[in-house]
Amino acid sequence: MDFIFFDAGGGHRNAAVALQTVIQAQGRPWRVNLVNLQEILDSLDIFRKITGLRLQDLYNLMLKKGWTLGSAQLLRPMQTIIRLYHRKQITLIEAYLQRTQPDLLVSFVPHFNRALYESLKNVLPDSKLITIPTDLADYPPHFWIEKQEQFLICGSEKLVEQAQTMGYPQQNIFRTSGMILHPRFYEPILVDRHSERAQLGLDPALPTGLVMFGGQGSESMLRITQRLQSSRLNVQLILICGRNNNLASKLRARRWRFPVFVEGFTQKVPYYMFLSDFFIGKPGPGSISEALAMKLPVIVERNAWTLPQERYNADWILQRRLGLVVKSFRHIHEAVAELLSPGALERCRSNAAALNNRAVFEIPEILTSILDRLGKRGC
Repeated sequence: MDFIFFDAGGGHRNAAVALQTVIQAQGRPWRVNLVNLQEILDSLDIFRKITGLRLQDLYNLMLKKGWTLGSAQLLRPMQTIIRLYHRKQITLIEAYLQRTQPDLLVSFVPHFNRALYESLKNVLPDSKLITIPTDLADYPPHFWIEKQEQFLICGSEKLVEQAQTMGYPQQNIFRTSGMILHPRFYEPILVDRHSERAQLGLDPALPTGLVMFGGQGSESMLRITQRLQSSRLNVQLILICGRNNNLASKLRARRWRFPVFVEGFTQKVPYYMFLSDFFIGKPGPGSISEALAMKLPVIVERNAWTLPQERYNADWILQRRLGLVVKSFRHIHEAVAELLSPGALERCRSNAAALNNRAVFEIPEILTSILDRLGKRGC
């Protein structure tokens, strides 16, 4: 089976790699290939012809620089361009499928599921397309869910409802307990929090916030730290900057009134979350799901700069009382003060623990049931 992903934002690849890791650990009789759709469609990348950057690289630059104002309005013209090149996309995807002959095509990408479905139907009519949205909700039309005969694996009740509205039969919809997380988030961390904090130069007794904005980081992290610096709150921060080395250097160069630990790109996110008491970041489905799996209440921002597909996530956080949503991180000190008020942190931690997201371990069983339905054992 082929897992189709993009490197736009990191969440798509992360989900594909996490699921592949669990499948291999379980000894399933499947050959799983990780396939970057950008590489299949590279010759069509109109965005590279205009800007000199591939679509996924342009997206990542937007995240890194915070150029997301008006992203909802820009989304529709981008989708129009994608649709204009639909037939050419199919030609390239069909050529790929003829070489690889997968029994299942598992998509972790939005926007291109119509092209993937039609290509698969033309070349391998006995194979099936499965889409696993890496968002908590679709942003219709033509984002994650297309009206076509395929399977959907949904990490939220909202996605299930949206699939049903699109006319999907119940037998083609599978519900998991959340978003896909890497199995390292389920491994026990057998260290003493106080002593580990001290080794990082942190105060073992202070409330600790973890600030993270995905693999590209964000200048918002500097502004958040400055706001808390200007407040009277007794807190400290772990700042994970991802691949944004310039941001990490700026944060390390400053003198802060409270303890701060700055990290770049790391595989040790569960460890740093274990040392923390709450999470601050954008409402990305991966980051907030990771934080909640580690029982961290979250503080996120929702405004005109928030990506349209991530705005529902803020509603989901409030509905389940998993943290706080601010209109702007200019008010981060007020939100942190509210979260640290008597009983608030404990209530949110209890609600986070009740989620019990086991999606990455549930999906291999779902894939097995689909293969059984198709009369195939290995792929």
